[in-house]
Amino acid sequence: MGDPCYCQFPAPLPWRELLFLDTACKTPAPEMAMEPEGDRMPRPALYSSSRPPRRPAEPAAEVASTPAPPGAPPTAALTATTLPTAAHRRLPALWAAVVVLTALLLASLWLHPGAVPRRITQGDIDAAVLRTLENTTLPSPAAGAVEAVAPSVVRVAGYARSKNGKAEIERGVGTGVVIVDSGIILTNLHVVQGASRVTVTFHDGLETTASVTGVQPENDLAVLQAHKLPDDLAAAPLRSTQNLRAGDQVVAIGFPFGIGPSASAGVVSGLEREFDSPEGNGPLTHLIQFDAAANPGNSGGPLVTMDGEVVGIVTAILNPTKARTFIGIGFAVPIENAAAAIGMPPF
Repeated sequence: MGDPCYCQFPAPLPWRELLFLDTACKTPAPEMAMEPEGDRMPRPALYSSSRPPRRPAEPAAEVASTPAPPGAPPTAALTATTLPTAAHRRLPALWAAVVVLTALLLASLWLHPGAVPRRITQGDIDAAVLRTLENTTLPSPAAGAVEAVAPSVVRVAGYARSKNGKAEIERGVGTGVVIVDSGIILTNLHVVQGASRVTVTFHDGLETTASVTGVQPENDLAVLQAHKLPDDLAAAPLRSTQNLRAGDQVVAIGFPFGIGPSASAGVVSGLEREFDSPEGNGPLTHLIQFDAAANPGNSGGPLVTMDGEVVGIVTAILNPTKARTFIGIGFAVPIENAAAAIGMPPF
């Protein structure tokens, strides 16, 4: 097949005069009846269906257009124009994204300057603990000890008849501690000795009479049994004095001068002390010496460790004068001796 030819009519022809061309443009179409000149319509030139082979790309140049025949519609000259590529069109958007991300990063660092994590050292931990200790008030060990034992502390009062026998008067006030939740109470013998009637008042305000069920004069101890009990009565925890040392912190709980329950804190001043009773009841031995404040009314009350455990029963104070007030020396019977008064086994 030869080179394709492009056929143009010299002038616009009526549609009936169009030629049907083959690829060689050799066979004219049959002639058709002519229409009047005024009925003619302009038609564009037709090309054959054959396409020339592709030629190598040439530099862009202005495309020369063939002058249109007279009467043809005007056409604009085509020029080669360089169009922006897709990569060029994306550049502004990429730069905008970079700017926005940078601004967000700077804003985050400004709002959260410490957000960058770093490794925590032992020095950081020690400093944090020190700041916490400086700014936090730790609970007092003495307060915890009092809270543990106070519900088991009772007020003990002894009554006696007046000389004419018509009235009953309170002859003394002391303290006691519940050591068995069935209502067994330890106190000092000198608190209830000679009383015709004994009453005890529990932590919830319940007041009831009590009977003296046992005494131990060598340790100035008495055992009471309460006749009525609170519903939530609890016995105080007891602890052996075997590991007790001078300097250990202790708390004395009682009703000094009938006021209480009151608590005072101190330390163990010594062990295995001896005290001669001013009432002439003989010496008391193996005593615990302490410096927590104790006054008349503390007798029979518990001496408590910081763990909230009873290690002794307060029994006496030493004052070389007749004032009978505390000057810094108090004595307590070890709880082992007190437990033996009611037949409890030793620790």
